[in-house]
Amino acid sequence: MLLEPATREYRSWAADSRRWSHYRPRSDDVVIATYPKSGTTWMQRIVSLLVFQTTEPRSLAELSPWLDQRFVAPIENVIAHIEAQEHRRFLKSHLPLDGLPFYDEVKYIHVGRDGRDAAFSFHNHVAGFTSTAVERLSEAGLEDDVVGRPYPPVLADPADFFHRWITEGLNAEHGEGLPNFSYFQFEKSWWQGRARPNVLFVHYSDMKQDLAGEMRRVADFLQIEIAPEKWPGLVEAAGFDAMRRDGDQLLGMAGSHFREGSRTFLYKGTNGRWRGVAREEDLALYEAKAQTMLPPDCALWLAEGRRGGDPRLKESMVPERAALPGKEDTEKTTA
Repeated sequence: MLLEPATREYRSWAADSRRWSHYRPRSDDVVIATYPKSGTTWMQRIVSLLVFQTTEPRSLAELSPWLDQRFVAPIENVIAHIEAQEHRRFLKSHLPLDGLPFYDEVKYIHVGRDGRDAAFSFHNHVAGFTSTAVERLSEAGLEDDVVGRPYPPVLADPADFFHRWITEGLNAEHGEGLPNFSYFQFEKSWWQGRARPNVLFVHYSDMKQDLAGEMRRVADFLQIEIAPEKWPGLVEAAGFDAMRRDGDQLLGMAGSHFREGSRTFLYKGTNGRWRGVAREEDLALYEAKAQTMLPPDCALWLAEGRRGGDPRLKESMVPERAALPGKEDTEKTTA
């Protein structure tokens, strides 16, 4: 049952939330929703391992399509593809919660990451694009009456990229995140939905600290039972080294968007690359925006994860089963 329709429209060079209007849920669907470079592919691999209970590497682009992606395949083709799937479906999205239809029978997994880490990882991401990938993104933007311009130039210097990311957005409403949606608005949207019983929050840093423990949380949330003897192999297959080893199979055709294929997409999987690189004034602006645009417990969780040292995290991540927020008039935004 549809509990809440999308209340806002988001469009960028890469994504178009309108594509979700074609989606028809199944009772056990899973939606993995993240800000770009926050552990999306990692969580897709984890869910794939849990669903199939085999370490065999399979193309995540085929198994777990990105429904809001606008520059690869017509939505009719994507819908036909997922309708033909016989396994438990798990789909990918880079949309805020208010840009997605929300169903009571669907499970939503949101993976969070410190915005500075996500931004620096995304710099490596775009720096590795092929010229064809940039051309296709530009075409999508120019053909859209809201976006209306080519893809932003790829900046070689990561400090310059972060400066643009923290100071420029898609429009006046979205004051940072270029070429993606506003990071802070994105995370605030999901934070407001964290108490819903079919939403699970996972943090990138927590997966790095205790991958096995976080995988068990995901399995419990999805109500998937794993035989004890299978766990070590599944956890090993979800590790970064194994994913990088199997990258060509996991990414499939998606790797063709990058000059060095899966080696660019699955780069380092580390945090803190912004330290000593980003300019102090840009880091100060990031902190100021986090404090003013996010609830304090949300900012704390994004910075430290559920396993962070601050005892307030334990309280802030206990869901309060609040009523669903009221419906708002649908808005259109370049996002």
